[in-house]
Amino acid sequence: MSSIVMRKADNMNINRRTIEDLFEQLGLSSQKIHMERFIERHQLKPGSALTDAIYWTADQKTFLIEAKEEDSEWSEVADQLANLLISKKPSQP
Repeated sequence: MSSIVMRKADNMNINRRTIEDLFEQLGLSSQKIHMERFIERHQLKPGSALTDAIYWTADQKTFLIEAKEEDSEWSEVADQLANLLISKKPSQP
């Protein structure tokens, strides 16, 4: 029985999408330097929805909306991207 559970877990890991996959799906470069630059230049305010950002094209926005609504394989990684884009204000002394 444990081998069946292990195989199922392995299959789940194979199907897990990455931030790099999401950038490619959105038509963006998945090179580390380009992803870092995108995240630096495109921020979200805390509490904002990823799909409300003004920098998405219509197709990108539609994809992100559908990913969340359908709780698709992209949903978790879209949440990760949203967390990366939330602007962090420096601590005040």
